[in-house]
Amino acid sequence: MMPRRNFPKALFLGITLITAFNILLILYRGTVQSLILGKLHKDLPFPLAEWKGVIKKLSHLEMDFQDLKDTVELAKNQLENTNNTLKQMLKSMECKTKQKLHRKLFPNSELFRKWGEDLSEDQQRMAQDLFEKFGYNVYLSNQLPLNRTILDTRNSRCLQKTYPSQLPSLGVILIFMNEALSVIQRAITSIINRTPSQVLKEIILVDDFSSNGELKIPLNEKIAFYNQKYPGLLKLIRHTERKGLAESRNTGWQAATADVVAILDAHIEVNIGWAEPILARIQEDHTVIVSPVFDKILFDTFDLQKYALAVDGFNWELWCRYDSLPQAWIDLHDATAPVRSPSIMGILAADRLFLGKIGGLDGEMLVYGGENVELSLRVWQCGGKIEVLPCTRIAHIERHHKPYAADLGTVLKRNALRVAEIWMDEYKHMVYMAWNVPLQHSGIDYGDVSSRKALREKLKCKSFDWYLKNVYPILKPIPSIVGYGRMKNALDESICLDQGPIPGNTPIMYSCHSFSSQNVYYHLTGQFYVGALIAEINTEDRCLTDPGEGENPTLEPCVKAAQKGLHIYWDFKQEKAVINKSTKRCLEIKKNSAGIYVLVLQTCTTQVWKIQHTIKNWGSN
Repeated sequence: MMPRRNFPKALFLGITLITAFNILLILYRGTVQSLILGKLHKDLPFPLAEWKGVIKKLSHLEMDFQDLKDTVELAKNQLENTNNTLKQMLKSMECKTKQKLHRKLFPNSELFRKWGEDLSEDQQRMAQDLFEKFGYNVYLSNQLPLNRTILDTRNSRCLQKTYPSQLPSLGVILIFMNEALSVIQRAITSIINRTPSQVLKEIILVDDFSSNGELKIPLNEKIAFYNQKYPGLLKLIRHTERKGLAESRNTGWQAATADVVAILDAHIEVNIGWAEPILARIQEDHTVIVSPVFDKILFDTFDLQKYALAVDGFNWELWCRYDSLPQAWIDLHDATAPVRSPSIMGILAADRLFLGKIGGLDGEMLVYGGENVELSLRVWQCGGKIEVLPCTRIAHIERHHKPYAADLGTVLKRNALRVAEIWMDEYKHMVYMAWNVPLQHSGIDYGDVSSRKALREKLKCKSFDWYLKNVYPILKPIPSIVGYGRMKNALDESICLDQGPIPGNTPIMYSCHSFSSQNVYYHLTGQFYVGALIAEINTEDRCLTDPGEGENPTLEPCVKAAQKGLHIYWDFKQEKAVINKSTKRCLEIKKNSAGIYVLVLQTCTTQVWKIQHTIKNWGSN
């Protein structure tokens, strides 16, 4: 095979020969044509017969030149074929080299599960570093258009809605701390592009003491650029110390001047027609706090995933969840009607003055978590209401991880106890039990609650019992719990009773830790709940059972276990045996062939158990 470096020389030689042949052919054809026309007849030095011989020779010469031309053309085609073959080989080698160079550097990273196949190693490193820093795909965000189009996820009936021509003015508050600049810009751009200009009065950005360099001078420059096009629209407020989510929202609310404030995260994109339903509803009733319907922006691909309409609720840890739509709303047969909701997720819109009247947000709620439930209880108990608006949809980036707090559990627990102490009256013990905290002398500083209790008194707010019965009846208090927390066997107190793998229904013994999979709740009725305290009307906690055969205990939804004839009632006193009331077998532990303790049901020996916390004097010797 001809080396690639000789191709130019060979190709040049072939082209030269073809050019020379064409010149000679032109000269030859011109001479012959002249002879035929008789123009040279009078000047011929020889007889015409001799010229016929010359013409015959020239004819042969033409054939020779034609053969040469064909040969050169063939050589040219062969060279081109060879060149193409080599190009294909080189391309294949380049692909293999690229594949080798672009090996996956982070095969276990969630960022690269569905994205990033074509990134070089340097690009992968950059993307992974940004992912670890922010919890979402900043590398991709920086490449996406700021004014990108997203799917309109509204129900088709929302497009037929009409709203008053005169609506209240709107101020949008964006809270951030070490957010990616491109994400903030995309939020701002979506708000400007998808909010009627006649109602959008201000966009207030609150920086809760960010350390990210691009949120310093570069952010100032971007805001100046926006304000050149939209004079005075954007305002930036910077905290000089970290104050947390609730106080940052208060900062934005206090700076606002619009009739209605929409308090949003900065990692959002508002959808088409988001503002009009908010403004129209609050114009009808200024005591309504409204929530959008959330859609999900995937942290890795930034694709939009539509969420179904639901109401916002919470469990006894005060952690947010979605609940089913109320039957009263379903019976309306109107997909655009506001939906009454027990709580909000955190993003909200409200009449600015009414929000101030009921006390804004509790600025003593630290960092993140629980501030939404605190506001929700205050709104409902103090004369307001909360609704989800089906025609207002906002897309929200759900981070893979929250880099701004390594251990949110401590803060969430502290904030939850603060809410319980202010608003939940005699039901506050449910929050303590859900977080596995002793009811007395918890050792947790939830801050001074006197001013918030004074606000509650001033506003003449209703009780939490009223809230449970009239607003959130599916949240179920359990008065029969007498012991809760970690449960240990005296044979080895380094291991605890654990719910075991999920999905699954086999409890295990496992090294003790602080997560809810090792929460155990013992009732005066004799039931043991194992795992996180659900305590909902429509969802059952799981009971420890003796199936009656075999030596393995199981965990089953309590009502279903009773229906199946499984044995769910146990006799237990602190530091005594755990004995099933029906089978008389004991819950004990023994070592398996690998030398690991496992749970068994067997004839009682001398084993005893202890549960971490007790209510009042239950179980004392």
